[in-house]
Amino acid sequence: MSAPIQPGMPIGGTVVGIDIGGTFTDLVCVLPDGTLRLAKLRSTPANPARAVLDAVAHLRRAWGIDPSSITRFVHGTTVATNAVIERKGARIGFIASEGFRDLLEIGRGNRREIYDTVLKPQAPVFLAPRHLRRDVPARLDGRGAVVQPLDEAALLAAVDELVALDVRALAIVFLFSFLDPSQERRARELILQRHPRLAVSLSSEVDPAFREYERACVTAFDAYVKPVLDQYLSQMEQGLADAGVPARLQIMQSRGGVSSAAVARARPVRLFLSGPAAGAIGGALTGRAVGRRDLISVDIGGTSCDIALAADGVPLLRSEGSIEGHPVRVAMVDVNAIGAGGGSLAWLDGAGTLRVGPQSAGADPGPACYARGGTEPTVTDASLALGWLDPANFAGGTVALDVECARAAIRERIAGPLGLDVERAALGIHRVVNAQMAEGIRLASIHRGIDPRSFSLVALGGGGGLHACALAEELDIAEVLVPRHPGVLSAIGLLAAPVEHEALVACARPLSEADPADLLARLATLDTDCAGAMREEGYASAYEAGTPGPRMAIRHSADVCFIGQSSYVSVPLASAEPGTMLARLYEDFLKAHERIYGHSSREPARIVNLRSVHGIDAGFEPGAGGLPAAPGGGNCNQREIRLPGVEAALPARIIDRTTLAAGETFTGPAIVEQVDTTTLVPVGWTGTVAPGGELILRRSAR
Repeated sequence: MSAPIQPGMPIGGTVVGIDIGGTFTDLVCVLPDGTLRLAKLRSTPANPARAVLDAVAHLRRAWGIDPSSITRFVHGTTVATNAVIERKGARIGFIASEGFRDLLEIGRGNRREIYDTVLKPQAPVFLAPRHLRRDVPARLDGRGAVVQPLDEAALLAAVDELVALDVRALAIVFLFSFLDPSQERRARELILQRHPRLAVSLSSEVDPAFREYERACVTAFDAYVKPVLDQYLSQMEQGLADAGVPARLQIMQSRGGVSSAAVARARPVRLFLSGPAAGAIGGALTGRAVGRRDLISVDIGGTSCDIALAADGVPLLRSEGSIEGHPVRVAMVDVNAIGAGGGSLAWLDGAGTLRVGPQSAGADPGPACYARGGTEPTVTDASLALGWLDPANFAGGTVALDVECARAAIRERIAGPLGLDVERAALGIHRVVNAQMAEGIRLASIHRGIDPRSFSLVALGGGGGLHACALAEELDIAEVLVPRHPGVLSAIGLLAAPVEHEALVACARPLSEADPADLLARLATLDTDCAGAMREEGYASAYEAGTPGPRMAIRHSADVCFIGQSSYVSVPLASAEPGTMLARLYEDFLKAHERIYGHSSREPARIVNLRSVHGIDAGFEPGAGGLPAAPGGGNCNQREIRLPGVEAALPARIIDRTTLAAGETFTGPAIVEQVDTTTLVPVGWTGTVAPGGELILRRSAR
């Protein structure tokens, strides 16, 4: 039940991808002739949109590219996630069916931290405290029949009370509304007639599936970030228009596809993993380029390390995720993020134990070596003190590093109190942060029954190349892949991601009672919804022939579980033949259950939801042109560095990556420098340059 994607379709015009990180904003630009331009610019945490507009100005200033030539503009953002983490979302009201006012607060009975002696709220009560919650008569039963008609007068009275309390958005969650959304839609109509400037999120649109607590959570989160994201996107769209960019703004979604800014506004909750999803796509793209299909990508930036797995060349997805431990039932790339990156602070706890992160120096003031007022040592300071970074050629020479500031911070905060020299303290910082990252990889792989030793490790992000070999040794992984442009691979992933839309419908029934004709009719309705969204994106031509075009992929799946089971598995619908559809679905479900949980049983199962996803191939392939030479042009042939397990400093070969030819090999110790990152190749590792320019690092000795 799918149409194949044919990659490599022509792009046309200039395409731009911009990914905002905690420290740097990554810019990738592909010209019509395939020439690739890239840059790393400082992020502006106080106003993230400014960093994007600075990147547009950089296009003209540094490369002479006229913004009016841009035909595609794709952006990955963490604005929605940061609004929740920093508690800077909108003040929202919550309206439920009568008797369910406290639905959001009661939550589930399970506790995340079972050994905590002090009980803390397990539900996201901060989204809408009780004085901002109301209930009104409006209720359906479990079959979608009306039990209580919507009391319109009570609804408007409740809304008026909440508006008087200065709410900017409303989350409406009526019982069983996913079976019939008419009550919620009527409520929105009445609300906007009286208060047209209110943002309204309906549970029947945000998450049309059963389990009222999870549906309430994701709808409340959607309302919480909607005004924030709307303001951010409006500011960005206006700035792009003022800069003369004619292209429509596209935003990366959590599940790994991009959509227009208008769709992002309507469903902001789908943006919680916008940036990390792009990195996972870029990692999979790298693996496919060198014939590797099973991959673990490690995206190490300034503030975090994002870990994702790809099986058979495709990033793994999960049907729901969490933010701050709270359920967010949105399909997303399966990324495990930990607070460990180049800007992570090294510190001593009360017992004098060395710790790293999760606090970060961020972009301002940044690590101590930036000499911008930072006094706390970071992982980047440790890398500089060990000789792994060139202070005059960091980030392509755009950021000058001060070695003495780095050493002073490590000496004062870590080395002195522990009675160590600076180099040993710096090695200790790396050992601690690498242990944290390795544990994150174990959680993402071994915890799911996947042996990481059979995977290749893809190093991306500004710091991925410095840690990858150490992580591989820790996990007994034999091979590391370093993409051609690892420091900006998330921005490249933005351009490679398909334009994608998803539609979901609840369809709870035992498989033994399911009617294939009814399921196919429901899927056809979902296809119509996805096709309408695609046409609004400007891809009507893909449907003109009556069947999907060669660039279109249509995927159908069903969420299935055993009868009586509370969790479900998403299973692709591999057959559209009514006679074999249900039998094939059941067998595929058993295999998926065995793979995920380690067991299965030929017990009765039931369908929970049906899902349709339409995707249009972006037509992007990384350019074949060489990297631009790093500014400064004076890389020395070797530099003394310190490595774990070696008492004295060692001379390491310094390699300008732009000088490496396909098929060339080299051995460690070596440091490979390029505009967007630095790669450390320790003793016992051999590097080979693949035909496409990727570095393949293998352990030559254990």
